[in-house]
Amino acid sequence: VQLQASGGGWVQVGDSLRVSCAASGCTYNSCNMGWFRQTPGKEREFVAAVTWSGGYTFADDVKGRFTLSRDNAKNAVYLQMNRLKLEDTALYYCAAAIGRSRVSRLQDPSIYDYWGQGTLVTVSS
Repeated sequence: VQLQASGGGWVQVGDSLRVSCAASGCTYNSCNMGWFRQTPGKEREFVAAVTWSGGYTFADDVKGRFTLSRDNAKNAVYLQMNRLKLEDTALYYCAAAIGRSRVSRLQDPSIYDYWGQGTLVTVSS
């Protein structure tokens, strides 16, 4: 499995941005997909995830602002980020966990088997 994240960029507070993750070698009925983010000096933190069967979970601080969708035909997931805040600035990583998983477990980075290289999102005032 190889994950390719893209779509990061420089935006202003309140703007929207969509980041994408293309998952080659990851079939729609086997990969649970997640997004995490990290800033210098901090641990990687959970943002959003979806199970292969369509169960979604979001971090509290992005609920209502971020949405997640997946295109099984393209083996891709998309994180739509709206009403961006300064604190959303981070390197965003997509990750894949193979096999069945409860939605509640998807917030744990240790369950993921594969990670992409990250795409940088910078929000400025």
